[in-house]
Amino acid sequence: MIKGVQVVAARHDGLTRAYTSHWVSQISFEEPIVMASVSPKHDTYPVMIDAGRFTVSMLAADQISEGQYFSYPGRKFRYAAPEYIEHDEQGHPFVPHSIAWMRCETFDRIERFDHDLFLATVTSVEEGRLGEPPLLYSARHGWRATGGNAREKGVSVRDQLLARVAELDDEE
Repeated sequence: MIKGVQVVAARHDGLTRAYTSHWVSQISFEEPIVMASVSPKHDTYPVMIDAGRFTVSMLAADQISEGQYFSYPGRKFRYAAPEYIEHDEQGHPFVPHSIAWMRCETFDRIERFDHDLFLATVTSVEEGRLGEPPLLYSARHGWRATGGNAREKGVSVRDQLLARVAELDDEE
């Protein structure tokens, strides 16, 4: 499966940790809810539990360096790239120059298999470079950038389907 790439980060008692994920999903519209899948082995995991909240930065296609850096536990790189994370005025960590980032408050954690699922309410969203194409990742194909539009400009598949339905209604 190919998915957009995010950096999930948490801060508690002055300690900030973050990891790269392509396993963050929006699971509700009316009340914005996200689910983040996190390995208990990752050094971000206990910070997320202690903080009770986390942030999600959506990476742009030109942020492969940030994606790669946070894809390993920070201790492997000895936290050598502090320029890849900033903190807002309330201390929430985020990746600068990302497409956007959101603050999330955890309300449930489901322990399953080799990853736990953190369910969280999105409390705010900060805009970044909204016009940039997102960074994608696939275990089979590696890092990818989105391309152009998937449909021809000015062509609406929805309108075409509605026209077919109208034709069927006329036949009845």
